Amino acid sequence: MEELMKFRSMLAATAMAIPLMTGSAIALEMGASDEPIKLTMNEWTGTQLSTRVAGAILEKAGYNVEYVTAGYGPQFIAMGDGELHGVMEVWTSNLPGQFHEMEDAGTVKDIGGLGLDAREGVLYPIHMKELCPGLPDWEALNACAAKFATVETMPQGRLLDYPADWGSPGKDRFEAMGMNFQAVPAGSEGALITELEASIAKKSPLLLTFWQPHWALSEYETEWVALPPGTDECYNDPSWGVNPNATGDCDFSATRIFKVTWSGFDDKWPRAGELLAQFTFDATDQQNMMAAIDTRGEAMDDVVAAYMDSKSAEVDSMIAAATAK
Repeated sequence: MEELMKFRSMLAATAMAIPLMTGSAIALEMGASDEPIKLTMNEWTGTQLSTRVAGAILEKAGYNVEYVTAGYGPQFIAMGDGELHGVMEVWTSNLPGQFHEMEDAGTVKDIGGLGLDAREGVLYPIHMKELCPGLPDWEALNACAAKFATVETMPQGRLLDYPADWGSPGKDRFEAMGMNFQAVPAGSEGALITELEASIAKKSPLLLTFWQPHWALSEYETEWVALPPGTDECYNDPSWGVNPNATGDCDFSATRIFKVTWSGFDDKWPRAGELLAQFTFDATDQQNMMAAIDTRGEAMDDVVAAYMDSKSAEVDSMIAAATAK
């Protein structure tokens, strides 16, 4: 209980990320409020929090929300068919082909940014600099590849990549760059964290694909590998970069995190569509909430409820503005 009270106080002190809405006083209808709005839940804690907070706002506005576990790629197929209705955290750096297919078909749509300040890249626990003093330089990393080797990858170094369902961005860029590493997909977000914690405790070798915001980056000392800049030229011109025969031989491009809904969402639930379009989530709030769940073992229901309590007046204003828009 004491930890939850501290968490509530911490949320109250942060800036409100849910914007107030203004506009002409044209009332938006609730729409089919008797039918559930189905929001997808992917497997990492951050996106689950984004989804649960958005859903809590819809519930406070009078909607019935269901949370449906779905794969990162297949969710867009189901959304295009109208079986699922929204996903609250999509990363441009890791867009699956299914999204592009459904967007091109006009069955799903981008409804705006989530507002998270994000980064993706390849990082290592700081003790690896003792084994490979040239870090964070990528060429020094490649020269030290054998020091990152395991029994399964020897003589190549091992790169712990995202879970297979998220794509293989680490593998793709390391192969394009000709790095002497073998990428191995993690089983889950939890598996990534378990390996990071074990590496730090044992001072054992580890290199992994990772992202921020994430509570682990404020908990543990890590450093990003300095890969060649992820420019447009790198992704479009094979002659640019370290490999003249490949694109993507560089760091991640700047990441935008956005929200996607089924194309029929606004017609079916007009007021809910406006609320989701206006919804943003502060990275500091999300990271603190992730820490409460993943390091202190607090229940997601309790953490989301504490957030909603701390933002009650702002959420009420947001709903009122959507109602009067």
